[in-house]
Amino acid sequence: MTSKEMCLLLGATGVGKTLLLKRLQKFIVHGLDELGTPPSTLPTVGTNLTDLTVKKKKVTVRELGGCMGPIWPSYFKDCSSVIFMVDSANIAQISSSCIQLLSVLSAEPLSKASVLILFNKRDTPCTMSLIEIKSLFRMDDIVASATQPITTLEVSARSGEGLKEVMSWLESVTVK
Repeated sequence: MTSKEMCLLLGATGVGKTLLLKRLQKFIVHGLDELGTPPSTLPTVGTNLTDLTVKKKKVTVRELGGCMGPIWPSYFKDCSSVIFMVDSANIAQISSSCIQLLSVLSAEPLSKASVLILFNKRDTPCTMSLIEIKSLFRMDDIVASATQPITTLEVSARSGEGLKEVMSWLESVTVK
């Protein structure tokens, strides 16, 4: 990451970005065993800045509300990593999320940013399998044509499943 250690957290409205940040903060302090009940959240209108300490370095995660999609590019120049969240239980939102992701990946200021794509809500009963979602997204084609290193993970911000892997990814892009 750059000296500013800025990471963008992007995704459509209601995918779980705010909950993920709250869970990551608690995970850093208490670990996976003491996450407790998921806190209530509201959709972000605007932006939230959250500082996370990763390997003794401060990383500022800027969460941009899904409704701000049209102006996301104005935040791209100062960041060196992106977490893009997808609601894998919302089939109706998959195509628009894919278009948003392609727009993010094609932005020149992010051409060298490390990208983590999170397929959230793995704990809900109507969730598509990772194979189905990756097929709908054409992830193989996206990864092959992208200039950025891309990692994909399944998570549940609600249950905490996958938080350890998200932290490992943050550590790997922070230590560079």
